[in-house]
Amino acid sequence: MTQRFPGPATRLGAFGPEIWIADGPTVPFFGFPYPTRMAVVRLTQGGLFVWSPIALTADLKAEVEALGNPRFLVSPNKLHHLYLAEWKTAYPRATLFASPGLRRRRKDLAFDDDLTDTPDPGWAREIDQVLFKGSVAMTEAVFFHRASRTALFADLIQNLPHDFVKGWRGVLARLGGIVEPNPGAPSDWRTIFLDRKAARRALARILAWDIERVIIAHGTPAEQDGQAFVRRAFAWLAGPAAQRHATERNDDRDFEGLPG
Repeated sequence: MTQRFPGPATRLGAFGPEIWIADGPTVPFFGFPYPTRMAVVRLTQGGLFVWSPIALTADLKAEVEALGNPRFLVSPNKLHHLYLAEWKTAYPRATLFASPGLRRRRKDLAFDDDLTDTPDPGWAREIDQVLFKGSVAMTEAVFFHRASRTALFADLIQNLPHDFVKGWRGVLARLGGIVEPNPGAPSDWRTIFLDRKAARRALARILAWDIERVIIAHGTPAEQDGQAFVRRAFAWLAGPAAQRHATERNDDRDFEGLPG
């Protein structure tokens, strides 16, 4: 049985078969408080795939090591880097992967490899991935864990609880399209996806996955109906009509024209 968030006695909570999540500290971003979350996948070939690592406390370290040894440390985009150094220090034998653009941002870190559109052989049999291109600001790597049918999004889908941000910040968050029940990327980021064809190609690959669950770094994840959750979050890529209708129905008609 899965649980949505880690319980009070532990940091790690099961999210599906061989995949766990842990919530980290709230971090500021342009004046907004952002909740954070990491995911850990236990690979059948041995070791752990650690996605978007959060602050490494002694308790979290013990719980992670109870599952296995971190083998891969993965930053899904160039904004998710705050705690990479402490994880690499704690696990020097783990392979540290840079997302597109992160090497330039964190020249102090000695990355071992780079994320591409092709999964690394160390996890390719269990985890697929897509580089979501098209934005002039940032490219994000999206992952799919086959055994749990879980997609992992960092900033492309945000779903903040309705009462998490209050006052004028709450108003801006709702207008920005990142407050439940309307998940999505912030509206200002959507406007700089100038290459919509590239973005739609990436989305088409993601929608080909058999998604049941969705883990996101910021906000409430989806424990079921993950395919509908993703489609709703990316209605903006299918045009204004699809975005308007996304809150009314969860069928696939608005996405049939996406390039494969």
